[in-house]
Amino acid sequence: MKKATIRKPPLDFGGETLGQRLTRLRNQRGYTQVEFAKKVGVTQVLVSSYETDRRQFSVEMAIRFALALDISTDELLHPKAKKISSKKPSRRVMRRVEEIEKLPPYEQRALLTTIDKFIATAQVR
Repeated sequence: MKKATIRKPPLDFGGETLGQRLTRLRNQRGYTQVEFAKKVGVTQVLVSSYETDRRQFSVEMAIRFALALDISTDELLHPKAKKISSKKPSRRVMRRVEEIEKLPPYEQRALLTTIDKFIATAQVR
């Protein structure tokens, strides 16, 4: 007896696969695969399998990923959802801010003055 197969049309995520979308969202938030895997409660190898589309999302994994990314499952899975702009600073930026806060006040002021001048120059371009 021949097994029936259902051919599903591929979902259009605006030129990216679901795995690529997960990768983009993880990177936007500044997580490495290892950090993200720990946050989700799985191994890095499993995260890689989802990001390279070797595994398909289950409902549980979609929920875990969305919670770890601090987004809704609709934002993660909905093909028509707009690209998510990260309103929170990335972890990479936050780590630097934490290091700056450990500096003495006069060094913080010097560094912040440098950053302000850099931003002002970049905005002029």
